[in-house]
Amino acid sequence: MAAVVLKEKYDNEIIPQMMKGLGYKNRLAVPRIEKIVLNIGLGEATSNPKLIDTALQELAQITGRRGVKTKAKKSIANFKLREGQAIGCMVTLRGRAMYEFFYRLINIALPRVRDFRGVSPKSFDGQGNYTMGIREQIIFPEINYDRIEKSTGMNITMTTTAKTDEEARELLRLFGMPFRK
Repeated sequence: MAAVVLKEKYDNEIIPQMMKGLGYKNRLAVPRIEKIVLNIGLGEATSNPKLIDTALQELAQITGRRGVKTKAKKSIANFKLREGQAIGCMVTLRGRAMYEFFYRLINIALPRVRDFRGVSPKSFDGQGNYTMGIREQIIFPEINYDRIEKSTGMNITMTTTAKTDEEARELLRLFGMPFRK
């Protein structure tokens, strides 16, 4: 249901506004969100590998999709890290699942952050992609607070087809992303 709401908003409101505001001639040239990637890095997983399994379960609860383990590319002796050892997990969302997650992030999860004043408008990478960090996964209502062993944060990256950061900022703002003033 939430995916349909955001998709209709994109088709009926955002595309015409961006065509008029940024001067696009074709509807297909208007930027769109391609994918959303959630990533949890667990440095403590070198000593406690069970943390990865709980993080994967939490990602599955939040997104409705099963994540994959990310493995170390290099061995680093100072961190007791071996090449190929699982040190995190991630999930990539596209299409309907992406719109559903984005709707819940904007309307449910971010307002639950304590002392929330908006997300940083400076977290763009120069090519129209936006990355934000969340310190605790408990802002998502799907997570049962009593069953959490360790509070972990996550990075959320929104990949868009926008050519510049200004276009991507305008796209996310029109979707309802609460940027800090």
